[in-house]
Amino acid sequence: LVVKRTHFTGLENDPVDIKAIQRAGASLHKRIHDLDDKQCKMRSAGTAHLTEIMDDYTLLPVNNYKFGRHKDINNISSESYIKLFTQGMADGCWYGCSLACAKAVDHFPLQTGPWKGKEVIVDGPEYETAAGLGSNLGIFDPLWTIEANFYADHYGLDTISLGTGIAFVCECFELGLINKEHTHGLDLNFGQKADIMELIHRIAYGKDEFAIACGKGIEVAREYFAEHYGADMEKMMKIGMVCQGLEASEYRCQESIAQWGGYFLTLKGPQHDEAWLIFMDMVNKQLPTYEDKAEALFFFPNFRLWFSLQGLCKLPWNDIEPADNGMKYKGIEAARVPEHLQNYLDIFEAITGKHLTRDGLIEQSEKVYNFERIFNLRMGKGTAKYHEAPDRGLGPVWEDEWNARPEYFDEKLKEFGVDINGLSVKEKIDLLQKHRREQWHMLKMAVYKRRGWNKNGIPTLATVKRLGIDYPDVVALLEKHLKPEDEFED
Repeated sequence: LVVKRTHFTGLENDPVDIKAIQRAGASLHKRIHDLDDKQCKMRSAGTAHLTEIMDDYTLLPVNNYKFGRHKDINNISSESYIKLFTQGMADGCWYGCSLACAKAVDHFPLQTGPWKGKEVIVDGPEYETAAGLGSNLGIFDPLWTIEANFYADHYGLDTISLGTGIAFVCECFELGLINKEHTHGLDLNFGQKADIMELIHRIAYGKDEFAIACGKGIEVAREYFAEHYGADMEKMMKIGMVCQGLEASEYRCQESIAQWGGYFLTLKGPQHDEAWLIFMDMVNKQLPTYEDKAEALFFFPNFRLWFSLQGLCKLPWNDIEPADNGMKYKGIEAARVPEHLQNYLDIFEAITGKHLTRDGLIEQSEKVYNFERIFNLRMGKGTAKYHEAPDRGLGPVWEDEWNARPEYFDEKLKEFGVDINGLSVKEKIDLLQKHRREQWHMLKMAVYKRRGWNKNGIPTLATVKRLGIDYPDVVALLEKHLKPEDEFED
């Protein structure tokens, strides 16, 4: 469906108070103008500015999330992409946006595939693509990533699932779980640009059974590899960054307990649309207790959902913060960016004429969030069983991961009171995974309780009644699944 409109006035939705909207807009525009270049460089680099920042904090996914940084990071830094971007104007979402984070590359000469030799416009890459079809595959060549970005768009393939899925396949290849006979001649070691690009083309065209399995995602691929190639399922379960059938987005979350929840306690799998808490948790130390983490995993998924419900962009909320935000507010309140949050409340009231408080905003989203969770339950999922984290998401799996930062991981293990003297690296890994599994369970229970769910991750009757979504069919479904032994004690 294509809609063409030749003239916009900004009044098409009949706002109640246009002057209030203009005041809020002017405030946001001024902050973007004054602060963006000092904070996130959205106008110049877009989200690709995150590559070197993630590397600085050991959060960049490298070789299927095994490592968090790489010596060749400068090859895919924001400066590398800025040199390649040829469009610095608002073109991706809304013509009047002064943030203008969407980037593109004009006149890009393709080197492979059915359009080889043609010059094309490539929309992006965004950070997720630069990391997913870059560092996570062991590839630090922006030109290769831009070409992979184009063909993913051309073929209708999501760049995050594609990158994370192929990263899993590459590690399977390096572990010897699959070989060249299975891949029909492809060398899929990390960094093998030509053969990985060929795999992308084969996935799109369904050229062989191996490519078809890879294209269906990690959960299907590992079942296929186990059944047809005898691959070790236990090993594949450890390394596949997937949950609820969705591949993880491109942040290495091992050291952030809060982000475990931001990935693996979501409605639809490990994406960062609900809660990106890594900096709050690891860098700014704003979430010291499980209750703090649970509060963040209640508030931010609901707040971010609210943007989607209203058709608003979240980037002016926290990608550009007031210069004094960190001085005026502390902890989780600073992460809420209260002044910008208030701008959104003002915009809502100016458009609709209805007064809205912060609590009212969250309640609007909470109704939808819980209804979606109940829909998951109706479709045969929506319980704690489907909220599970792979070992790779919680910590090191193999010795080379530990040995990349041995002092760091030794110290983490000591925090649990473990005497590490005489322990092998494998024994250390097993112990760290054991303790982190315990932390994962504690987080899960704290989050479920804060959300008004039971221990099995199901919204309670009291919750749906409070939210006004206690429709007869909802109540009947919940009564079928709610069990007394899963209730939290008051």
